[in-house]
Amino acid sequence: MTEHLHPALYALAVWWISTGAILFMTGLPRRRVPWTVGGGTVVLGAALVGVAATAGDVTMIGAYAAFTCGLVAWGWQELSFYTGVVTGPCRRECPAGLSGWQRFRLGVAVTLWHELAIIATAAALVALTWGQPNKLGLYTFLLLWAMRASAKLNVFLGVRNLSEGFLPAHLGYLMSFFRRRRMNALFPVSVTAATALAVLLGEAALKAATGFEAAGFAMLATLTALGVLEHWFMVLPLRIDALWRWSMRAHERARQDAEAGAGDAATAGESESDDVPLEGGRRTAEGARAPQSAARIREAARRRSPSRNDSRLPPRPPATGRPWDVSRKGSPR
Repeated sequence: MTEHLHPALYALAVWWISTGAILFMTGLPRRRVPWTVGGGTVVLGAALVGVAATAGDVTMIGAYAAFTCGLVAWGWQELSFYTGVVTGPCRRECPAGLSGWQRFRLGVAVTLWHELAIIATAAALVALTWGQPNKLGLYTFLLLWAMRASAKLNVFLGVRNLSEGFLPAHLGYLMSFFRRRRMNALFPVSVTAATALAVLLGEAALKAATGFEAAGFAMLATLTALGVLEHWFMVLPLRIDALWRWSMRAHERARQDAEAGAGDAATAGESESDDVPLEGGRRTAEGARAPQSAARIREAARRRSPSRNDSRLPPRPPATGRPWDVSRKGSPR
């Protein structure tokens, strides 16, 4: 039993820790992105070397090493995407009212480079394990790809929980491609197929003739079961991001900083609009920095509170006393 339990627990631990690590790194300040992705690329190269080195190893150690390398190779895909380095040619929100095939095409354009990077990595794994007995790294990568593709399609079609907390602020435009619905027609098919695959892999692990096969099938079965659990979290009134609360603090800080920056920019834009220089009734080049309508400018000017240092207005009258004569430069009569 331990030859099945230990690999399953290992797959669970590596899945949880690696997901949390990726969430933490993608929430770091933007100035650290080159170092983060650069370091991840070095780790990806080491993982590919590991897959090649273990391709002929059918021992228990070979199973654990190949599984880990396949998981690391997939982790780079997630890291490069959520940092915004490898996404797609389209980086804008989905226009309101767009539906059907046009919405799907735009959704593909949003993640096109990411999908091509996955295909290239999968092709490299196939080449590294071609004709070798240990393909566990390749199978791990393909399994994670399939589960992620199913999750993306379900979120695109509409689910109850969109897990928007996982998205960094710089990928907020992706939310416009998601739909919030109780369920979609693809969801039952996805869950049924994934559950059946998990059962088949678990049965294969129990019937395995060697420790290598038992460990490999047990880890793949566990990974598939975790994918099924992630799918169920899409439609249940539960938040899956609670599992990685420890790694989401960077996302929360980045989101707060983005909101604060947006508020400061809006305030600055309103302040600049108060003193827009005009020439002949038209806005000058200096005033073009804050292209606001005349109505908004008047509204901003109306809301301004006159100060005592403003030479254009008379001093504020006292609470009691005679009216002030503004015709004599603010001096009392």
